[in-house]
Amino acid sequence: MPWKETCVMDQRTDFVFRVLRGTEPFRSVCREYGISSKTGYKWLNRFLDEGVDGLDDRSKRPNRHSKQLPEDVICKLIKLKLAHSGWGPKKIMDLYRRQYGSAPCRSSVHRVLKKSGLVKKRRRRKAKTDQRLINRFKAKAPNDVWTVDFKGWWNASDGKRCEPLTVRDDYSRYILTAVPLKRSCTEQVKMEFERLFNIYGLPRVIRSDNGVPFASPRAVYGLSRLSAWFMVLGIQLDRIRPGCPYENGRHERMHRDISSDVQAMANGDLKSHAASLEVWRKEFNEIRPHEALDMKTPAEVYSKSSTKYKGTPDKIDYPNGFIERKVNWTGYVVFYRRTFFITSARRGWTVGLKPKGTEEFDVHFLNVNLGSINLETSAFIPGPVASQ
Repeated sequence: MPWKETCVMDQRTDFVFRVLRGTEPFRSVCREYGISSKTGYKWLNRFLDEGVDGLDDRSKRPNRHSKQLPEDVICKLIKLKLAHSGWGPKKIMDLYRRQYGSAPCRSSVHRVLKKSGLVKKRRRRKAKTDQRLINRFKAKAPNDVWTVDFKGWWNASDGKRCEPLTVRDDYSRYILTAVPLKRSCTEQVKMEFERLFNIYGLPRVIRSDNGVPFASPRAVYGLSRLSAWFMVLGIQLDRIRPGCPYENGRHERMHRDISSDVQAMANGDLKSHAASLEVWRKEFNEIRPHEALDMKTPAEVYSKSSTKYKGTPDKIDYPNGFIERKVNWTGYVVFYRRTFFITSARRGWTVGLKPKGTEEFDVHFLNVNLGSINLETSAFIPGPVASQ
């Protein structure tokens, strides 16, 4: 009879003991248990070599697979991963292909890195249904959108605070700058942007959070002196909502790379940290492939803007029918011998007053409707922001 699935080990043991007694022909015992003589000799030899443990089923996995990676390939993959700890399997695979001509498939690379303990499991976040800003613009070409922010600070060995200003092209992922400034004030940030504008030209949109100096919490609609300067240059503003850094997620992801690749590794004074940031920026732009770019580097996709920087305009021109008034250094405009506080962020620039009635005028700064002033009440009332 064939083996009974419920007591295979017992039947194998009985079969071996009956054969060892030698009272019955070997082939007749095999026929009784429904197995061939070849199978019978297999279990008998296993019992003689290993005892009862030899009668257990063994793994059917082959000792070697035809597609198993050679040991030298595995060592090279691990070496590349250790040199670029923040890179994923796809980037490691592409770098291996560039250096050695051909590479294993992505799943094989992932398997090797995972078994080596070099892959960190990501914690999935719950999807949020919050709506984005209405004027959000999706980059379709280089310089459509630049994103800007300050990376969280850390202390260098000389005790100085290292807080890099980072500017990045959203379409190509090209990092335009990652430099620690002496101070995170408007003047320092403006000087760095002037340097970038002279090198790369002007973007169409600049996206930022609502922090200083990119925005001013006490100004009309959060417009700061820096953001007002951007607008005068013809650059549109795109801000994420307060408390929603994920709306600038690509930029925040880059900051995480800085934390692991530079902040955790750099030593020395502030100058050494600045040099490390520049080395990392060039590697990010020119060596590291990006999945969203079909494994091209950001430098292979980015190109300078066709809109050249020609300096800050001397004045703002408004259409016919607008009455121009200059905002003084305290943020006031004088109109009909009365003073109206607008905002100090636009000090030195002119605003356009458009008649809305006999006693009311809309206040425009470029194409943004700041609100209206009422001569009867002598008050400035903030209004809705016009689409840019």
